[in-house]
Amino acid sequence: MNITHIEHIGIAVEDMDEAIAYYENVLGLKCYAIEEVPDQKVKTAFFMVGQTKIELLESTDPEGPIGKHIEKRGPGLHHLAFAVGDVAQSLEEAEDKGMRLIDKTPRKGAEGLNIGFLHPKSTLGVLTEFCGKK
Repeated sequence: MNITHIEHIGIAVEDMDEAIAYYENVLGLKCYAIEEVPDQKVKTAFFMVGQTKIELLESTDPEGPIGKHIEKRGPGLHHLAFAVGDVAQSLEEAEDKGMRLIDKTPRKGAEGLNIGFLHPKSTLGVLTEFCGKK
């Protein structure tokens, strides 16, 4: 697999407006995009910090993955996403190395990227995402 950089850090939030205000007014970052991803039951907001993005994740449905995450663990760090050249190939390589996959094949994520997740039970507790155009 060809990891080029940390694509983004995903942070689960309960209130998107409050979270955006914190990142803009306290940290001085600028939200450059807000997007809803209906099939993942999530609304996202993005900030750039150097080459890395911060992705805020607000659940649009308590039964969605972010809603369940917040109910179980509260708001905060949700996942770490790595940019890769080929998401499908990276998922296959990770599985070949014994990693448990959440996604066997890539799916569409925010910003038009293909994404795939590795299960945190096989990644030392860190929900890991691969992101790429391919």
